[in-house]
Amino acid sequence: MQEIEPFYNWEKYYQSADDEQSPFYQREYNLNAYENTIYGYYIHPLWDEIGSETLYVKVLFADYDQHFVVIELFGEWNDTLHNDIMYLKRNVIDEFVAAGINQFILVGENVLNFHGSDDEYYAEWFEDVEDGWIAAVCFRDHIEQEWKRFHLDYYLNFGGTLHLNGWRTMQPHSFYELVKNLMVRRLA
Repeated sequence: MQEIEPFYNWEKYYQSADDEQSPFYQREYNLNAYENTIYGYYIHPLWDEIGSETLYVKVLFADYDQHFVVIELFGEWNDTLHNDIMYLKRNVIDEFVAAGINQFILVGENVLNFHGSDDEYYAEWFEDVEDGWIAAVCFRDHIEQEWKRFHLDYYLNFGGTLHLNGWRTMQPHSFYELVKNLMVRRLA
């Protein structure tokens, strides 16, 4: 677990610790000490805490002029025991919504499991984005099946063309344009 790092190739374009509108503004990272754990396993220190015991994030890119943010997630998304969506919504998403973001790209190849509960926070998030959208890219099939079982496909767009395995080779704006075009087709 400690070897799974957040994607860092876009750091020359954006770092959330330098972004005054980011919930992680002025965060300092100690690469010599592993402090956070998931189920007793230490995780890489570049993952940001959101208040959850099992879900961590990394804001990879935010563009306030084009109103989008790319957030990578890591761990177990557990709404049943830990209400992870509440922590994600209140401690990360609400900050970006307040800054004018209405297009969210969640990258989930490092989310290992999902345990659902009610959809209250997803519905609230969906209402917050109004003319925007929430795209979940590269999540595992069993997680998407659980999302469908809990009817989260009403709020989150995932699966099919959003399995973009080559996303790491793209620049941030090219990645956004690709996801945006896919979303426009889906929502049209």
